[in-house]
Amino acid sequence: MIKKINLTVKQDEKNIRLDVFVHKREINISRTRIKNLILNSNVKLNNQIVNEPSKKINVGDIIDLDIPEPKKGSLKPFKYNLNIVYEDKDIIVIDKPAGIVMHPGAGNYDNTLVNALIYYDKDSLSNIGDELRPGIVHRIDKDTSGLVVIAKNNKTHEHLSNQFNEHSITRIYQLLIWGKIRPSKGKIETFITRSSKNRQMMETSNIKGKKAITNYQTIEVFENKNTPTLSFLECKLETGRTHQIRVHMNYLGNSILGDKKYKKKFKMIKNIDKNLEKLLVNLNRQFLHAKTLGFIHPTKGEEMMFSSILPQELEIILETLRKTNN
Repeated sequence: MIKKINLTVKQDEKNIRLDVFVHKREINISRTRIKNLILNSNVKLNNQIVNEPSKKINVGDIIDLDIPEPKKGSLKPFKYNLNIVYEDKDIIVIDKPAGIVMHPGAGNYDNTLVNALIYYDKDSLSNIGDELRPGIVHRIDKDTSGLVVIAKNNKTHEHLSNQFNEHSITRIYQLLIWGKIRPSKGKIETFITRSSKNRQMMETSNIKGKKAITNYQTIEVFENKNTPTLSFLECKLETGRTHQIRVHMNYLGNSILGDKKYKKKFKMIKNIDKNLEKLLVNLNRQFLHAKTLGFIHPTKGEEMMFSSILPQELEIILETLRKTNN
């Protein structure tokens, strides 16, 4: 079944983007879904199919939308012990460990968080996005741990997507970086775009890409004759771009401990504590943890705030650093 919507552009709506106009009129459809509808030839402008979300519109233009029923994907269930922090009829908040990918993709179609959600309850996930990503409103990287919220129905998915698009979600991360940052707290503001050298990586830019804003604060600095210089930080995101914190730390010249993609070369000091050296060298993930997640509940209208403690493999590094730093 296809839902049909017909819209006419008014005087105060001229010269705005097509996707912005549709979202303004149809507030319950996320910008992401509107963009996909346009790209998939489901939108007509003055009876002509248009595939440009950024197309500017004029007074009197007629926009027709065909909104098809979401596809049902066939995903293999994956028996996995989900760490569910909170659940009700609309949302699931999960504390994701490092090492598991959020959703199926090239090279891994079975052992992902989505497959685990299918095993947990395949009939209670939103399905308005990509058919390989039911319930997925936002993502954190495979080797990042911490909090993610899952949408159990389409209305919830739209509501949460809009909060992410409006950058009203609270997201705070903890991380350990090589070196130290001066000033010790501040704001990083750049554009982030896909790397021209490696399509799997992102990079900062002054002129192209999407605006990215990271607020950072140094919590502790570890630095003495038995310890390489390392800093424990908290970052609060104003935007949520792909690899944002990793790219911004790399931009400052301070890569995250254990980050294999955005690593800078740092030399271990000669007289480093051997136990500490072993922990640093053998860390098989990046020291990046999604500590705090806050949003407005899609149906209750209440502010929800969740917090997660550092995983043991990261906490033990901090404890060892504190001992050797005295």
